[in-house]
Amino acid sequence: MTRPPKQATAKPPARPKRPFWQALQDRTPLGWLQLKKNRGRLLVAVAGIGFADLLMFAQLGIQAALFDSNTLLNRGLDADIIIRSAQYRDLSLANTLPRRRLYQIQSLQGVQSAEPLYVSRVVWKNPQTRRKTELTLVGQSLERPAFNFPDVNRQLNLLKQPDTFLFDRLTRGDYGDVVQQAEQGQSVTTEIDRRSVKVAGLFDLGASFATDGTLITSPENFLRFFPERGAGQVTLGLVKVKPDADSAAVLAQIKAILPPDAIASTKQTYVDLEQAYWQETTPIGIVFTFGTVMAFVVGTVIVFQILSTDVNEHMGEYATFKAMGYRDRYLLWIVMEEAIILAALGFIPGLGLALGQYALIHNAAALPIAMTASRLLLVFCLTVIMCGASGLIATRRLQSADPADIFS
Repeated sequence: MTRPPKQATAKPPARPKRPFWQALQDRTPLGWLQLKKNRGRLLVAVAGIGFADLLMFAQLGIQAALFDSNTLLNRGLDADIIIRSAQYRDLSLANTLPRRRLYQIQSLQGVQSAEPLYVSRVVWKNPQTRRKTELTLVGQSLERPAFNFPDVNRQLNLLKQPDTFLFDRLTRGDYGDVVQQAEQGQSVTTEIDRRSVKVAGLFDLGASFATDGTLITSPENFLRFFPERGAGQVTLGLVKVKPDADSAAVLAQIKAILPPDAIASTKQTYVDLEQAYWQETTPIGIVFTFGTVMAFVVGTVIVFQILSTDVNEHMGEYATFKAMGYRDRYLLWIVMEEAIILAALGFIPGLGLALGQYALIHNAAALPIAMTASRLLLVFCLTVIMCGASGLIATRRLQSADPADIFS
């Protein structure tokens, strides 16, 4: 007797898999609900993270302003190749080199010009407050521009008169009346080393950590303040290469004929050398980097205390989840959700305060400090890492806990 064939049972249709973003949207935001339950603690956490971000923005911003301000003149040089002394450290403490090295270079094929640049510091008397301050004095050729500063190049003919100078209107200090008189074409006189000088024009550059501002004049006016220094002792040699010449080949020729007392390099290499001096040789770069690390540690401790307290208060709820079969990964995500929310909420006020802080520093210290996209992204990433690491540390007790021990 044959059995009737089995009827095929219809399989239930497969449940369509929901997209990740939809599943995340439908999920109950337990982390956010736990945070806003205690609003006082939430505000403390946001304030602590914002303060840590403010400190990191301040350290990184001032450090960048240090490097930028001390390389303003270097980056503004209108030259393809820079000649400096072998004893050169930075522009504020530069040794001199013989000018005859430039005469040797100018005879090379491919070299368009080789002009000297004189740089030193002078103490001048503020014509408005009569107080003395230190400025960078630059003596440049009036035949060919030494800088890529349109305001300076447009007024070079004014420097042909004795004891005339171009004054940096962004000089640190109280110079409102001086700038106003110069803009109106009025004569502004003051003293440098008990010698009367005249401000013939203005330009925009900015102060640095080394000096409060910059004065630009002709080589002849420059040397009047340094009688012991002859015209044959120059600070830098500015070499321009002919348009149809290969800069690398010309640089190789220059290096081949220069004696050991002079060094030739590209402009970018020279600027990098100047910045490396302030970053590596002086303790300033180390100090600001250490300050950033300390701000990161402070923020980590604050967030850890907040999240650790929150985990301890909700240990019973977490134990219930574990008894119901939820894995540690689910519980960890709740705490990490809190950490990410805290990072976002704390970063916003920290960024706002940092922007105000940068404006105050720029106005008070005349430093080129401003928010950059790279710094904003760096501090945000550090904030997320800071809060994430705190969340991981805060969940260590939760991951090792047994529900039976918690309820006992």
